[in-house]
Amino acid sequence: METGTLYIVATPIGNLEDITYRAVRILGEVDYVLCEDTRVTGRLMERYDIVAKLRRYDAHASEGAHEQILADLAEGKRIALVSDAGTPGVSDPGVLLIQRAR
Repeated sequence: METGTLYIVATPIGNLEDITYRAVRILGEVDYVLCEDTRVTGRLMERYDIVAKLRRYDAHASEGAHEQILADLAEGKRIALVSDAGTPGVSDPGVLLIQRAR
């Protein structure tokens, strides 16, 4: 079985139209999306008619949550990591997951 992929997907900082075609495609193809706030990411997904499972991933993510995500990647799942605005890993908890997934 192939190892999965953790996609680091940048989201618009202000205008929801400031998103790349590639980001929209990836968000539509992954098994689930990790996001800081499902309400914020849900608006983006709705705007582009993207149906994907949203899972909350924020500064309070437990060790168990990290382990489950890493296990899902080991099983071949494709997972997108987004922040509420901008690129994950700059000033949000995504940096911890990125370090562990390497």
